[in-house]
Amino acid sequence: MDGGSGSDRDAPLARTDPLDSSVRSSGPGRTIRALPATKEEFMKTGFNFFSTATGIAATGLIFGVLAILLQKAGNPGNMGVCVACFSRDLAGAVGLHRAAVVQYLRPEIMGMVLGAFGAALAFGEYRPRGGSAPATRFLLGAIAGIGALVFLGCPWRALLRLAGGDAHAIFGLLGLIAGVGVGTIFFRMGFSLGRSQTQGKISGLVLPALMLGLVALALANPPIPDQAQSGVLFYSLKGPGAQHAPFFLSLGAGLAVGFFAQRSRFCTMGAVRDVLLFNQWHLALGFLAMLAAALFMNLAFGTFHWGFENQPVAQPDNVWNFLGMVTSGLAFALAGGCPGRQLFMAGEGDNDAAVFALGLVTGAAMAHNFGMASSPVGIGPHGIAATLGGLGICLMIGFFNCKRGA
Repeated sequence: MDGGSGSDRDAPLARTDPLDSSVRSSGPGRTIRALPATKEEFMKTGFNFFSTATGIAATGLIFGVLAILLQKAGNPGNMGVCVACFSRDLAGAVGLHRAAVVQYLRPEIMGMVLGAFGAALAFGEYRPRGGSAPATRFLLGAIAGIGALVFLGCPWRALLRLAGGDAHAIFGLLGLIAGVGVGTIFFRMGFSLGRSQTQGKISGLVLPALMLGLVALALANPPIPDQAQSGVLFYSLKGPGAQHAPFFLSLGAGLAVGFFAQRSRFCTMGAVRDVLLFNQWHLALGFLAMLAAALFMNLAFGTFHWGFENQPVAQPDNVWNFLGMVTSGLAFALAGGCPGRQLFMAGEGDNDAAVFALGLVTGAAMAHNFGMASSPVGIGPHGIAATLGGLGICLMIGFFNCKRGA
């Protein structure tokens, strides 16, 4: 898997198992890096500030600050950046679901992919590859999206909710840790979805080109006051979908997040995995820095409100907050990265990550079309069955793709 640590840029293109391309460790705290072969390669990849401990912490601080600024500029409360929620809104904007309160073509999503694509090109890290169990990865993406919408947030939003004082987020974060923890058991059993192979340069452009097309579509079909549709796009008139920062501010923030995340390999799932497997805290520094920065900004703006009551876009059933993120966390682990990391890898040319991202959008749409998503009232009518069914499927994928267990 390519999502995980600051060393995955030195990995071979072939994906063999979840640890090969992200952590190649000769023991706890030790990572083997390939040396640059040429002067040009050294100039591009020989030193990367953002892959250092200071750099990953700086990245987390930037993300935390940007998220709260986006909330102040109009994004929903405790939802400055949420890949799962924004993928749901994107799906609604293009008509994949008709939940009227969550329809908006979020520029942050497009910006993340395009920002990572730009960084990968600039630093010689655009490497098209793919072919590692695409159908399975699509399914994992869909399950991850459904589980995240039972909790109402991706790992990033779980952090932002906690930083805003939402006590329900504790159960989501514990679920994420538990789900990734189950994934590490499969890793130790030799879990692998097979090898990805180098592909033609044009193949890696599919998702960046799609995102660029969505930017053009949004500019060609801007929202019309008091109208739920503009051209081919749908727009929420109330609810979370109607709450958004200005388009170009959101797009710029997404570009910055994509750029810095590509350089630092920021990944919340990878942070949890590395701590559990190797007691390595490199990625966790970014995770904790993002939480600290968002908490500081909320305190400074007076938007911190601790407790279980009156939290924005949160559902009250903490059993299913926990289990929803257990399901998502395991899906993230088996697929090789959290939703944000999948977008960044797709920007680098990883078509397996692009397939996961498309599965995430599809799962988010299905969650609303089939009553699986939660709301502030509580879990959806089919959310329990979806959570348990998704967890069961992930366990089967994990077990039957292990060298010792099939």
